[in-house]
Amino acid sequence: MVAVVLAGAGVVGPDDGSITCVDVRVVEGRITAIGVGLDGDDRVDCGGGVLIPGLIDCHAHVAFPRPEPLPRSARVLEAVPVLRRLLARGVTTVRDAWGADAGLPHALRGRWITGPDLLISLRQLSPSGGLGDEWAPDLGAMDRLGDPSLPDPVFDGADGARAAVRRMVRAGADWIKVGASGSLRSLTMGRDIGPTGAELAALVDEARRCGRDVMAHAHTATAVTAAASAGARSIEHGVFLDEQSASAMRWNGCWYVPTLAPLWQTGDDEAIAAHRRSVELATAAGVPIAAGSDMAPRPHLDLLAELPLLANAGLGHAGAIKAATSEAARLLRLDHDRGRIEPGLRADLVLLDGPGLAVEDLAGRVRAVWHDGHRVSP
Repeated sequence: MVAVVLAGAGVVGPDDGSITCVDVRVVEGRITAIGVGLDGDDRVDCGGGVLIPGLIDCHAHVAFPRPEPLPRSARVLEAVPVLRRLLARGVTTVRDAWGADAGLPHALRGRWITGPDLLISLRQLSPSGGLGDEWAPDLGAMDRLGDPSLPDPVFDGADGARAAVRRMVRAGADWIKVGASGSLRSLTMGRDIGPTGAELAALVDEARRCGRDVMAHAHTATAVTAAASAGARSIEHGVFLDEQSASAMRWNGCWYVPTLAPLWQTGDDEAIAAHRRSVELATAAGVPIAAGSDMAPRPHLDLLAELPLLANAGLGHAGAIKAATSEAARLLRLDHDRGRIEPGLRADLVLLDGPGLAVEDLAGRVRAVWHDGHRVSP
């Protein structure tokens, strides 16, 4: 067994963001010791840098279809360089929120391709007419994904919701995603169709019976309250929270994944201000926040674009890093394995140049990345 010592880095504390200059010993992909003057077979000089846990993106779309019609293989092939780039930028775990099928994590585990660990939800479940049921007045029902490995996500009624969950689990879903509200565009057009309370309750219950958690796309306070009360583990986006919905999230042990970056790109000042206030309300209510990029739009906006926005929305630099490491691992129930730099945990690590945890230019600071103990980036 080869022991590799990462020497002389500032190592970030998991809770308070404190930085201590120590060595980290890694053996067979695991952190085995942290301290001063550790011995090992190989030594990597990390002086002048800060060592943080590998970043975790809790809401990405690594294989979302492009707007233009293309053969369905293009969706999967485009994901290959996307995944490789994410890992090189320090993102070592991703929860995909719609688009990736079970073949991608299989290819990653087999090392056919390079990229982060990938948890998949396959598709976004929704009632007829909701977000996930694609329909156009001149064409009727559409399915841009149209792939047997991505089952039909549309349901009606509690029994239909249970059946939809089972379809996703059968096809390999790690998480169940539901559209508890429509898109922002559907809100402005007055076509916000979401599941009933009975449908949400049945969906969450069936997911639990299958050993899965539920992530809920929800923009409105009403949808957020309904999803949190039904037992969703995380609320995605939540642009228009109010005090009641933030309280419902806190009371029901629900995480908040704001995904600020895509909306910030639109220049919609009113929606941006509402979204920022939602983060402030959630923080004040004590709702745990995990980081997610929502990287469906092209060009892709990955987690390194999201973290400065979280920092400026009140989390601060250390809080933004925590949202993408230890807090994200807790949300994904992976905190026994990763998300912190501690003996016994997996060696998913990112070495940043320079002191401190400033997140404005993380991409420019990444000196090296280790994934499961393997160095993957110079």
